[in-house]
Amino acid sequence: MFARSVSFHLKPGRAAEFTDVLNKDVIPVLRNQKGFQDEIALVAPDGADAIGISVWDLKADAETYARSAYPDVLKSLEPVVEGTPQVQTYEVSNSTFHKIVRATA
Repeated sequence: MFARSVSFHLKPGRAAEFTDVLNKDVIPVLRNQKGFQDEIALVAPDGADAIGISVWDLKADAETYARSAYPDVLKSLEPVVEGTPQVQTYEVSNSTFHKIVRATA
């Protein structure tokens, strides 16, 4: 499995709206993507920052999403996000939710 982590700086007072946009606009797009498994969204207690972690079957699935649908997702988040979100990618090594344990060498 593969994961994308996207860090956002939220506009002041927009944390609740960020969650609404995720639920109404972003998650439906993700659910239509090949290989999409899960989205975990985290918002800082002060509402200034957020992180979205999406989990994918394959790295290729996440890369296809990044090229095709992600630019539109960013447009839907423009009203609530300041600056350019930062994307990092990872191989999933463990997940209790997905029952994954990566063997160590």
